[in-house]
Amino acid sequence: MADASFKGKVAAVTGSTSGIGLAIAEEFAKAGADIAINGFGDPAAIDAEIARLRALGGRVEYFGSDMSKGDQAEDFVRQTLAKLGRCDILVNNAGVQHVEPIETFPAEQWDKIIAINLTAAFHTIKAAIPGMKANGFGRIINIASAHGLRASPFKSAYVAAKHGLLGLTKTAALELAETPVTANSICPGFVKTPLVEGQIADQAKANNMSADEVVQKIILASQPTHRFVETSEIAGTVLFLAGPFAANITGAAISVDGGWTAR
Repeated sequence: MADASFKGKVAAVTGSTSGIGLAIAEEFAKAGADIAINGFGDPAAIDAEIARLRALGGRVEYFGSDMSKGDQAEDFVRQTLAKLGRCDILVNNAGVQHVEPIETFPAEQWDKIIAINLTAAFHTIKAAIPGMKANGFGRIINIASAHGLRASPFKSAYVAAKHGLLGLTKTAALELAETPVTANSICPGFVKTPLVEGQIADQAKANNMSADEVVQKIILASQPTHRFVETSEIAGTVLFLAGPFAANITGAAISVDGGWTAR
């Protein structure tokens, strides 16, 4: 029997055409929610994703909003409201990365990373709050990172953005504390997504190492479990935070990082 625990709810997930975001969208669809997805990618692959999600029974809309542009980030929520009627659950997942020392870090990469990883969440949250308040239910879930709690060299923009995202989440939680709307962050460790695969390539080049050496000596060395976090594990945590048992969890930063931040 299909899970219908989110039947009648609408989940909007940014950056959901691959990786963590796609896994989140799939789990919500399995649980009966209607879905608004977003992201870039091969059009045929996106069409296949839409068909796969719709086959699970709910409504699915795709919006190609560019999260580096504030007006388009807000428009993603507005289009969700227009097409699906509400936005009960907002998952800010879109993210990009660039690995380079501060002294040579390109300013345009800094601006892009801050815009997509942090500023976009401000705009989507701003657009979603009024409807959530009016409907008497809302879940804002921001996919941050272990780098929101710990720093690493060569990732200045990413670390700054993810630290900022935790601060934004806490502020939203306090402002919404007397409403039925919660705001929380999830802080994954390394998940083998296209973004992390790009980091592996960058680190291999920067350190004159093979990809396998980077994975074992740099990437997974941070995680005591010495294994990648699964996208399904992040998606499951999102569904928990969106559900009834998390009604009094707000302003939290939940680590799913293989013990990285336990050190």
